[in-house]
Amino acid sequence: METLHKIGRRKTAVARIYMTEGKGDITINNKPLDQYFTTGTLQYKVKQAFMLTENVDAFDVKVNVFGGGITGQAEAIRLAIARALVQLDEENRIALKPEGLMTRDPRMVERKKFGQKKARKKFQFSKR
Repeated sequence: METLHKIGRRKTAVARIYMTEGKGDITINNKPLDQYFTTGTLQYKVKQAFMLTENVDAFDVKVNVFGGGITGQAEAIRLAIARALVQLDEENRIALKPEGLMTRDPRMVERKKFGQKKARKKFQFSKR
């Protein structure tokens, strides 16, 4: 198997993954998974696609991720891994789609408008 390259995004986080056959090593920005994502929840999110398709120790993943916060980055990585697994075997889509792993979360922060305090919040109105 050659190297699979996929991109996952969430909010402003962008993750590029390079997946090859291996023994389950996940490297994010040249750091091991447990060093980059210290909480168990975020580590679970990254590995979730592998767990659902029963490929936990089958692939090595090298990730470049930037932008957003740590949760957005973890979910961007999850989407990229899910896309790579589906490209590898179309049968994986059956396990991943119902869990919502194939859906790109389109929600972004709404921009601030001029003449207002924030995106929706206005300055205090004074009648007199």
